[in-house]
Amino acid sequence: MYSASALYDLYESKFSSNNFNSSPDGLYAPVNHIMGIKGKRIRPMLLLMACDMFGGNVQQALNPAFAMEVFHNFTLVHDDIMDNADIRRGVPTVHKKFGVNAGILAGDVMLAYAYKYLTDVPLQYIPQLMQLFNKTAIEIFEGQQMDVDFEKRMDVSLNEYLKMIEYKTSVLLACCLQLGAILGNADEKSAREIYRFGLNLGLSFQIKDDLLDAFGEGEKVGKKIGGDILLNKKTYLLISALNNASSLQQAELQQLMNEIDEQKKIDGIKRLMKETGAYDATVSKAEELYRESIASLQAINQPADRKALLLEMAEKLNSRDY
Repeated sequence: MYSASALYDLYESKFSSNNFNSSPDGLYAPVNHIMGIKGKRIRPMLLLMACDMFGGNVQQALNPAFAMEVFHNFTLVHDDIMDNADIRRGVPTVHKKFGVNAGILAGDVMLAYAYKYLTDVPLQYIPQLMQLFNKTAIEIFEGQQMDVDFEKRMDVSLNEYLKMIEYKTSVLLACCLQLGAILGNADEKSAREIYRFGLNLGLSFQIKDDLLDAFGEGEKVGKKIGGDILLNKKTYLLISALNNASSLQQAELQQLMNEIDEQKKIDGIKRLMKETGAYDATVSKAEELYRESIASLQAINQPADRKALLLEMAEKLNSRDY
């Protein structure tokens, strides 16, 4: 088996060069901008680790791993446009630097490249990879629309929120792991368990992300703290605060959600998230989902040493502060 650093180096050595050195520059400069902002490589690493865990050919998994990184970044480009976000990973977002039209078109071509790299594998794997990826992509787009719809509603339930983040975030982590399992020739039961591992890990990951958006440190997180609060996004935090608030706190929350002064709005809603117990409830839910994800990983019929890298990755995601 490969070490985590060896997998990372293998991936970086293949894709650190300019993979979009094409013309017209107006199309590919925005693509290179977002792809050049070095992320955590979580999704490609999960795919490669899963493939390696089941004894697959990691070299054959490199192109699908890159496909998932390209696809993920495509969703970020379009999400940032929809959220009117200024900063992504500490640098200007694509649409702020190049314009909205360039951002839309850059995302479109990145989706096409994701399919190109995903299918650059031995022929026998393509039907399964395509079926899983298409299902995942549709769910992600549905989750994004749910997220947008929720901004206009005050009656979003915690279950609705969990379904939205399952589609918008979790299914891609689960997809990467199952793609790796397919390329590693895993049996069906193991492929299902590793998908569940990714699904609950993704739910925990997104709830932790919501916590960091409100209570993290801006320099570490790489974006403005309180962005979700300013947009009145129905996160686990805000829904819990609305559910738990007294009548007086409800009135104050409603007033703050319409507050024009951005810092006053952020500070006030964060205070109420603490006072209503929403913060503690959100931390507890993230931990519960994390424990469920680890249980699914442990249920996979592989020796403990072959699951060690995925366990280590899960622990890093769970303890992150950025």
